[in-house]
Amino acid sequence: MSITLRQLEIFIAVAETAQVTKASKKLFVTQSAVSMALAELENQLGGSLFDRHGRSLLLNARGRYLLPLAKDITAQVANVETIMSERNDKLSGHIEIIASLSLGNYIMPYLIGAFKRIHPKVHINMLVYNTQYAERMVADGAMDFGFIEGTVNNDEIVSTPWFEDELVVLAGPSDPISHNKIFDVKKDIHNTKWVMREQGSGTAAVFRERMKEYMDDIHIVMEMGHPEAVKRAVESGVGLACLSTLTVCREVENGWLKSLNIKGIDMSRQLWVIHRKDKIMTEAMQEFLDFCDVMSTCDDERICLSSPWKLQSLLARQSSKKKAV
Repeated sequence: MSITLRQLEIFIAVAETAQVTKASKKLFVTQSAVSMALAELENQLGGSLFDRHGRSLLLNARGRYLLPLAKDITAQVANVETIMSERNDKLSGHIEIIASLSLGNYIMPYLIGAFKRIHPKVHINMLVYNTQYAERMVADGAMDFGFIEGTVNNDEIVSTPWFEDELVVLAGPSDPISHNKIFDVKKDIHNTKWVMREQGSGTAAVFRERMKEYMDDIHIVMEMGHPEAVKRAVESGVGLACLSTLTVCREVENGWLKSLNIKGIDMSRQLWVIHRKDKIMTEAMQEFLDFCDVMSTCDDERICLSSPWKLQSLLARQSSKKKAV
């Protein structure tokens, strides 16, 4: 009997969860089906792939050797299925993307919506997590593309610059600092309280790296896993925060928060599109990437693209420019 794709998928799930029970729930199959497929795979390969420790299954040397090969095989099969399922008469297909929180909540929904109006037969699924998790999902082949705020350090991933963003200090309307025009770190950092994004956040990583000279003076009173939670905390007077301009347009426009540029420190950052090196680009995938490229060619108005009408206006202007060329 030959090794099957399903056996490899089950092996990967067990390797990632370290338990038959968890793997069965992840794959929506019975525990006995997982155990049977794993036993058959080990029998076909002439030896065990895991060391048993109580109820946990930990990869042994043979299993660690097989895991990246299994992931590559399943990723290539998915590529073939995607390509072959596309129809030639009209753009169609399936795209799986993951975006970091700032991009996934404030930019990607409008881009996807605009793209779907042009190509309604292209199905796009999007997950929203922090940069660290997005990198892992793309590297594992679970996602076609990642749209992220931080840099990656994985030899299997290609990172393409997308567009630049800037981090700003946020203050509540009743905070004395909100009356300032800028945030002068040397003068204003003392006696302040800060609400931070969680570990693994691209925003938090940039803030800590750029402000490393002053981190000993920063009193962090709270860490939160979503920009909306951070904004609400600042609005209620808990303290200051540092977030992307992409995430605060509405609050600043309505006067709920005050946005301050940081004096003397470059808080701009590069946003990235990532994918596996061996990723086969379908026509739908390439079309979507080309569509998203409008963000890298637009002007400074991109900092307030957190509304669908502003994005539609930008797309219309870009379309007019292309027709005029």
